[in-house]
Amino acid sequence: MFSKTILSSALLALPFSILALPAPASPALFRRDAGPVLEQDSVNASLPNVTIYATGGTIASKGETSGQTVGYSVGLGVKDLVDAVPEILNISNIYGLQVANVGSQEVDYNILLALAHNITKDLAKEETTGVVVTHGTDNLEETAFFLDLVINSTKPVVVVGSMRPATALSADGPLNLYQAVTLAASEKAKNRGAMIVLNDRIGAAFYATKNSANSLDTFYATEQGQLGFFINQVPYFYYTPAAVPGKPHFSVGANTSLPQVDIIYTHEDNNPALVKASIESGSKGIVFAGSGAGSVDDAMLAVAEKQFNSTHTPMVVSHRTVDGFVPVEDVQDYMIPSGFLNPQKARVLLQLAVNAGYSNEKVREVFDALHP
Repeated sequence: MFSKTILSSALLALPFSILALPAPASPALFRRDAGPVLEQDSVNASLPNVTIYATGGTIASKGETSGQTVGYSVGLGVKDLVDAVPEILNISNIYGLQVANVGSQEVDYNILLALAHNITKDLAKEETTGVVVTHGTDNLEETAFFLDLVINSTKPVVVVGSMRPATALSADGPLNLYQAVTLAASEKAKNRGAMIVLNDRIGAAFYATKNSANSLDTFYATEQGQLGFFINQVPYFYYTPAAVPGKPHFSVGANTSLPQVDIIYTHEDNNPALVKASIESGSKGIVFAGSGAGSVDDAMLAVAEKQFNSTHTPMVVSHRTVDGFVPVEDVQDYMIPSGFLNPQKARVLLQLAVNAGYSNEKVREVFDALHP
């Protein structure tokens, strides 16, 4: 079973704690009558084992009044999240680890790599059934997509958040967390890659994106659809497990950092100098969020081509629109079309490809393989 090193409730409640890299920490087991403990006899052998990796976000936030749904503060720890939904202790042995406690706009490679290193080690244990990552929704899709590309396991990886803080009337976090744990403990959730759970819906981390800044029903992929849904807290899937065509897997086990990759958002009357400024500031790759199906104006393209020829910095063209596809016919020869991937997900994939030491042609092959 897991290490018997005890993590105190005080540690679990720290407002901000980044795990040291690369050594993984040991999750603490939660029990209804004793808080976080790790004695062997506290494990219910008839239940699956799920680890919750907490990173902060709205799901771990509180306001000053029950009507407050903006301007709240992050601060609840993983123990607080578990205490708010004691029913999850009836469906799984729950282990918890506080990786960070921040709004998702503050998530960086330290947090991403801490998640990747710890989850990889955790899922390699026979007794671990699945894992849940609690996360702010603003950048949730980027973390979920990152985990989908770096966690090489058939076991469920479920990323969950909320749109209302824990103190709000009709807070959505507790039920979302309950459903996420239920999914992570389910045999039906195997071989589906990383998943996103919010508002009774199960989405594929590869495709789902945040569509509304405010609505509870915000995560979905309008073209590809959802994977499934919950009825009476039971997960149901529309399809049997299926892999995304050409989805790559990257190893970050030896990493303590990730290369800088920037997104340049295009618009009318662009500033072409942004391309050179990005590269001079240390960027090892650029994603252009083009209009329509990846349109970028001639002035910016001229600077981009000059920079590419002198630095060989890989450049990917994506789309500003919520949905769509960037075809190879619509981009310059030196640029790489993102296909279905939006700018933020294209950035994650490009970052991992650059980190792996891929040449420009190899990066192109990786993106092209996703839309055969």
